[in-house]
Amino acid sequence: MGKGDIKTRRGKISNGSFGKRRPHLSKASIKPKVGAAAPKEVEQKATKTKK
Repeated sequence: MGKGDIKTRRGKISNGSFGKRRPHLSKASIKPKVGAAAPKEVEQKATKTKK
């Protein structure tokens, strides 16, 4: 059991594969939620100048 054993997590890491014992995160689970998008940019208000 170790780097040569494909059934273990360490063996899958050294082999460079993903599987049942070392699940791979799918791209769908990494994407941010639609409602949790970046904050909206706030427009700067025009400042009045005193004369």
